[in-house]
Amino acid sequence: MDQSPKQTERAKSLRKTRTKAEGLLWSVLRSKQLSGLKFRRQHPVGPYFADLACVSRKLIIELDGPYHDETPQEDLRRETYLRQQGWDVIRFHNDDVVNDIDSVLMAIASHSCVDYRHERRKKKLSGILAAKDPKPR
Repeated sequence: MDQSPKQTERAKSLRKTRTKAEGLLWSVLRSKQLSGLKFRRQHPVGPYFADLACVSRKLIIELDGPYHDETPQEDLRRETYLRQQGWDVIRFHNDDVVNDIDSVLMAIASHSCVDYRHERRKKKLSGILAAKDPKPR
């Protein structure tokens, strides 16, 4: 699905202003660390942007903070739309992510019907750092 330039800019903006919980969850989901599932951040679905999405499973993960206490009707409308588009939606409160990330990861794996396996991504150099010789001669 191609994004419009406006959607691309909006997604970039949302990625820059992520919450602590979004950043933490992304850090342990990126690079297929959870059971080999590939996630995207701020993935557009119609007029909405999913916090995190696993396109191959049509799974959206939404993180709710204090703001969502003020917008239950909009959240319900949004979730109804996403489900009508064929997406499965699971929600976690920001506090759950920050205080017990392992339980959140296990719940995502269970919901996805995959065995729980978390492998920390390998730190590798990229760009100019990879081109430099790490051992001076």
